[in-house]
Amino acid sequence: MASAKLTVAGAGVFGLACAWELLRRGQPVQVFEAVRIGAGASGGHVGALAPHAPENWNDKKQTQLEALIAASDWWAEVAAAGGTDPGYARTGRIQPVPPGAEERMRDRIEAARAHWPDWAGMELTDRPQAGLVPVSATGLWLVDRLTARISPRRAGEALAAAIRAKGGEIVEGTPAPDRPAIWATGVAGLQSFGGNGVKGQSALLALDMADQPQVFADSLHIVPHADGTVAVGSTSERDATDTGTDAQLDALIDKARALCPALADAPVVDRWAGIRPRAKSRAPIVGPWPGRPGHYVANGGFKIGLAMAPSAAGMLADLILDGHDRIPEGFRPPEPMVAD
Repeated sequence: MASAKLTVAGAGVFGLACAWELLRRGQPVQVFEAVRIGAGASGGHVGALAPHAPENWNDKKQTQLEALIAASDWWAEVAAAGGTDPGYARTGRIQPVPPGAEERMRDRIEAARAHWPDWAGMELTDRPQAGLVPVSATGLWLVDRLTARISPRRAGEALAAAIRAKGGEIVEGTPAPDRPAIWATGVAGLQSFGGNGVKGQSALLALDMADQPQVFADSLHIVPHADGTVAVGSTSERDATDTGTDAQLDALIDKARALCPALADAPVVDRWAGIRPRAKSRAPIVGPWPGRPGHYVANGGFKIGLAMAPSAAGMLADLILDGHDRIPEGFRPPEPMVAD
C-alpha cells in the first residue's frame, strides 16, 4: 500500500470522491483545484441519481446499478465524517407514460425485475402518490424506488469537509503540479482523449417537496431537494462554449411548469450554466493514463457523474493501493489523441 502523499487534480465530485476514498483507506492526499470547489459541472443543481433503463442489460448498466445501491451508505459515511449533509435521499422517481408506450413500459418493468433488487423495482400506476405529478396523456405513470437525489453543491461541500476532517489538504486557486496524480479536471482534461464539453443550464425553484419523488418527463429532470427547492434541468447544448444563462433556460423553466402544474407559482431562486465533460464513449473514463506511469484519469461522467463518482473512486483506490484492477474495459482511458 502506498504511503507517500498522493496528488488529486480537480475538486469536482470525481476528484473529491477519489481523495476521500483514498483517505478513508489510510492514504494521505493533497487536492489541487485551479479555481474553487465545484467550479465546473459539479456546481450545478439537478443531482438526479437515476438508473439506466434496464432493457439490453450490459456491464456498464450493472456497474452503475451497483454504484446506485452502494450510494446510501457511502454518502452517509461522508456526512458523518465531515458533519455536512450532502442532501442524499433515495426518494424514487415518477415518469408519465406516453401514448403507445404501455407495452414497452411493461417490458421495462420485467427487465427491472430481472436485473434490479426486488425493493428497487418499477411499476405502473394510474394513481400516483407524489407531490409533483407530471401531466400524462395516458393517465398512467411509471414509478421506481431505486432513483435517488443529491445536491451537487452540497455533495462537494460534504466531501471537502470529510477530507479536511480526515487530515487531507485541499488547495484552491492553484492548478495541480505536473507530477503523478489522479487527473479529474473536467472538460480540459478530456481533450487528450477525444472528449468534449456539453453546455447545460438549470434552475432552482422555491417549493418545499423535500421527500417527494423526482420527475423525469420529456427529457427533463425535476428534482426536489432537502432545502425546500426544486431543481429543473438541463439543456444539452453541444456547440455552446459560454457559461451564461439565456432564453433557453427560460424555455426550460416554462416547460417544467407546464409538465408539473404544482411548479406554476414557484419563484426561481437561482440560475446556473456550465460545461459538462462528455467522454467520446459516453462512459466515464477511469484508470491509468496510457504512456504516463503513475498518472490516472477520473473524468467524463456526463449525466451520471454524481452517481458514478464513488464507484470510480473505489476502482482507482483498489488499483493504486492494492493492485486490484476491476475497472470495466469500457471505462479505461483510450490512447491519447495528441502528445502531452
